Amino acid sequence: MQTDFTLRPLTDDDHYWVREKMIELWGAEIVIAHGEVFRPAELPGFIAEANNKAVGLLTYHISGSGCEIVTIDSWREGVGVGTRLIEAARQVAGREKCRRLWLVTTNDNIQALGFYQKRGFVISAVRLNVFEKNRLLKPEIPLYGESGIPIRDEIEFEIKL
Repeated sequence: MQTDFTLRPLTDDDHYWVREKMIELWGAEIVIAHGEVFRPAELPGFIAEANNKAVGLLTYHISGSGCEIVTIDSWREGVGVGTRLIEAARQVAGREKCRRLWLVTTNDNIQALGFYQKRGFVISAVRLNVFEKNRLLKPEIPLYGESGIPIRDEIEFEIKL
């Protein structure tokens, strides 16, 4: 298995690809987190590539003193793609003098809950039963995750910088 990959910042030429990837992965070009609508194709971020093929993607949004990871996906698990993407976002957050790097995931995303904690993130908030409201903004959000767990709550993780 190929384990070598490089990271590069998203460019204007990547907007269409990111938009299409969001539709493929998340059912729509928008992402809803903490009641806010994001368009990842319009955000800065990083692509991980191996042999000129995308193997990971991260988008982020800086607001106030925080750098929020809006989306993170790896299509080559277990070789450090997600970890390197987080490290790249952390470097951006440091350069921008952010006081925290943070993200939101769902209660059903068991793998992500462990992944983030192993990388130093701690739970900073839990928003119960927000997905009824989120589905009004994005009806494509399923009722159940891949493991059959109802998608109800948002769990916020952060690293203080």
